[in-house]
Amino acid sequence: MLKKAADYAAVYDSFAWKIPEFYNIGVDICDKWAGQRYRLALIYENDQGRTEQYSFWDLKRLSNQLANALRAHGFGRGDRLGILLPQCPETAVAHIAAYKLGAVAVPLFTLFGPDALAYRLANCGAAAVITDAANLEKIVQIRDRLPDLRLVISTAAQAAPPVVTLRHLLHNASDHFKPVRTRADEPALIIYTSGTTGPPKGALHAHRVLLGHLPGVEFFHNFFPRKGDCYWTPADWAWIGGLIDVLLPSWHHGVPVVAHRFKKFDPEEAFFFLAKYGVRNAFMPPTALKLMRQVQHPRQRHQYALRTIGSGGETLGEALLAWGREVFGLTINEFYGQTEVNLVVGNCSQIMEARPGSMGRPIPGHTLAIVDAEGRELPAGEVGEVAVRRPDPVMFLEYWRNPQATRAKFVGDWCLTGDFGRKDEQGYLWYVGRRDDLITSAGYRMGPGEIEECLLKHPAVAMAAVIGVPDEVRGEIVKAFVVLLPGFTGDRALKEEIQQFVRTRLAAHEYPREIDFLPELPMTATGKIIRRNLRQIKTPP
Repeated sequence: MLKKAADYAAVYDSFAWKIPEFYNIGVDICDKWAGQRYRLALIYENDQGRTEQYSFWDLKRLSNQLANALRAHGFGRGDRLGILLPQCPETAVAHIAAYKLGAVAVPLFTLFGPDALAYRLANCGAAAVITDAANLEKIVQIRDRLPDLRLVISTAAQAAPPVVTLRHLLHNASDHFKPVRTRADEPALIIYTSGTTGPPKGALHAHRVLLGHLPGVEFFHNFFPRKGDCYWTPADWAWIGGLIDVLLPSWHHGVPVVAHRFKKFDPEEAFFFLAKYGVRNAFMPPTALKLMRQVQHPRQRHQYALRTIGSGGETLGEALLAWGREVFGLTINEFYGQTEVNLVVGNCSQIMEARPGSMGRPIPGHTLAIVDAEGRELPAGEVGEVAVRRPDPVMFLEYWRNPQATRAKFVGDWCLTGDFGRKDEQGYLWYVGRRDDLITSAGYRMGPGEIEECLLKHPAVAMAAVIGVPDEVRGEIVKAFVVLLPGFTGDRALKEEIQQFVRTRLAAHEYPREIDFLPELPMTATGKIIRRNLRQIKTPP
C-alpha cells in the first residue's frame, strides 16, 4: 500500500514494488477473505429493484463450484472464457473461477452486436462463454463462426441444448476446489482495446496486473481504503476501468462493491443510487459526470456523502472540477491510463494541487516521460508522445496473436501510448490528443482537448468533440460537434456566439471555423468519443 506522507514527492520516493513469484488474482480477491465468513463483498440491486448481498464466503463457494464444473467439461489452464454479462454476481463469480483455474478471462460488453462478439471470440479462441438470456441469441447466431467454442453457459433459468444453464452446472459441483498455483507473470486476462484507431487488439495481462493497479487506485482515492469505504461505478465491468480500477482492487482490500445494471445511464438515478447505498468512493467516467452536471440542485433531493471520486478516459477540465467541488464538496481526482498500461498518471487531492486540464503526475511505482519518435526524452514544455518505461507490473504482456503490433508498441524500453502530451516543470502531464487526432492548421499543431474544454464552459453546451477537417489554405481547420443543453436552439446566431466565445478565450487559430449541432455524439461502449465516425459526417451545404 501507499505510505501516507505530507506531499507528493515523499509518497512517490518511498514506494517500492513487492511482486511475489507466485500470485493468483482469484485467491487474492476472494479466498483470502473467505475465512471471515460474513465479510460483505457485494451489494447487488437486480433488475426488479431488489437488493442482494454476497459475502466473500459466498463468492468462494460459488466460484469453486463453477471452477469444478468447467474443469469437468475439459476447460482448464490457459483456456479462454468469454464473459458476456453486465454488472451482476455471476460476472464476478466467472472471473474468480477463471483465475483460480489458471484460465484466461475475456470480458465482453453486452452492448456488442454479433459481429463485434464474433471478432473477439474468434480472435482469442474462446473455449467457453458465459452469458445471460438477453445476450444468448447473439452467441447462438455466431456459434458456427467460432470453431474453438465448446461450451456455452446461460445464467437464465432455462436454456435449450447444447446451451447449458449455470444452475445446472453448479447443481452437483463440489464447493471445494484447490486453486492452480499461478506465477505472477502467467496470463490471466484479455481485454480488447476500444478500436478507436483501428481493429480492436487483445491486450493480454498477467495476474500481476492487479498488483500493478493498486497504487493508482489508492492514489486517486486519497489513500484507499479507509474505514467505511464502499465503491461503485456505472462503468461496465467489461471495461478495464470498471474491472481493475473498481471491482478487483476493492476486493483485494476487502472493501464492498455496489453493483447495478442501468438499462440507460440516468443522471438523476445515479444521485439517488449514491445516496441509497451510502457509496463513499466512485469511479465516474467524464461522460457520466457531464450528464450529471445537467441535474439541477441534486443535494435538495439526495443525501449522498462521497469521500472520493476518480475519473478517467477524457480530460475533465476546469468546469467539471468546479462543479464537482460545488455538488460533492470534493475535488474529483483525474487519472490516465489505457488498456495496455493502465493507471499510471493521476491526482491525489490530499497531497497535491489539482491543475485543471492536467492528467496529474506519475503515480508511485511508474516511470513516465514525453518522448520523440526515437524514444528520446523531451524537455518540459515540448509536445511528444506519452511513454511508460518497462518493466512495470501494470503493463500488458503482449497483443494476443499480434506480434507485429506488440513490437510497434515499444521503442526500446518505452511503451508508447499513442497519446501526445507535454510535461511542465513541476512534473504535471497535460494531454494534447491521440496521435491521429492532432490538428495542424496554418503551421500550428494542436490537440482537441483544450478546445473541447473551452466549449464546455459555454452555457449552452452539454457535450463537445473536435476534429480537424481539410482546408485548401490552412491545411486543416478546427471543426466542432456540439450537443446542446435543453432550451437552446442550434441556429446561426448561437454558432457565431460559440465561435467568438472560443476565439476570445484561446487563440485565433484554435476556434472552430465549422460547428455542427448533433443530438448525441458517437461513443464507444466505454464512453470515449469515436472521432473517425465524426469525420464521416458531411455538413449540409
